[in-house]
Amino acid sequence: MSLFPVIYADEFLLHETGWMHPEKPERLTAIVKALKAAPWADRLEWQHPTPVEQRPVKPHLEKVHTPSYIETVRRVANQGGGFLEPDTPLSPRSYEVATLAVSAWLDGIDRVLGRNEPAFVLSRPPGHHALKADGMGFCVFGNAAIAAYYALAQPGIRRVAILDWDVHHGNGTQEMVESHPQIAYCSLHQSPYYPGTGEETERGFYENVLNLPMSRGSAIAQYEPLFADKIIPFLQNFNPDLLIVSAGYDANADDPLAGISLQPQDYGTLTRYCLQLTRRILFGLEGGYDFNSLARSVVATIEACLQES
Repeated sequence: MSLFPVIYADEFLLHETGWMHPEKPERLTAIVKALKAAPWADRLEWQHPTPVEQRPVKPHLEKVHTPSYIETVRRVANQGGGFLEPDTPLSPRSYEVATLAVSAWLDGIDRVLGRNEPAFVLSRPPGHHALKADGMGFCVFGNAAIAAYYALAQPGIRRVAILDWDVHHGNGTQEMVESHPQIAYCSLHQSPYYPGTGEETERGFYENVLNLPMSRGSAIAQYEPLFADKIIPFLQNFNPDLLIVSAGYDANADDPLAGISLQPQDYGTLTRYCLQLTRRILFGLEGGYDFNSLARSVVATIEACLQES
């Protein structure tokens, strides 16, 4: 019986955002607790990310971020913390934690390609709003985009797709990949809503972007037809060698920051659609701010992978 890799480190709890901020360490502790209590917990393989001393991540950061922005993050953290913008605070350990998160996503790519089976990166801070030259929306470095560029450098990988089911449009990820013909980006997101991007007319430089704005109150009954009729055909047509899922769980009905009405078990349904495409899937945590529904949703995602194995 194969084990399911979960790439996680307690160091991810050291990115401190302040007690009022929704993107807080307790998000991860809730998920870890739920996974360890799952009936199939013995089928999980917990893996610590490769330390950045052993695999420097700066060359990977520079694939998508400007050197001046990378230096700004390092400097602000080393000076004791501060803000990249009002929603995106840094604490003294944030640069260290954010670079370790990037290493975790790269490890995830290695595990998926090495086994041809899914893996989950349980890290923070999230990344899909981070721009080339700015942090934004709780996000520091563009984890999913960095992972996609890294994957393309691996033998036999010609095309990579990113599916973003976070309730917010991944404007940073799209900015980083829309001009690359070997990367496709697909997003379902509440609209109109933060960050105000992700219109259907945004199709990428090579028709490699698919944005599906969702109305407030949308539920699985609205999501499923889009997966069946638009997302899976779009991805099948692109024919990726690997799928990266920006796995945000703030489209849950209980989430305090949004207005979509998914339930935790629905993420198992969405995962099964993805598994129709390939088992080479890297799931990486993005948003999700109600601890209970967040944890249950991650459980549902991994459970679907285990059931389909």
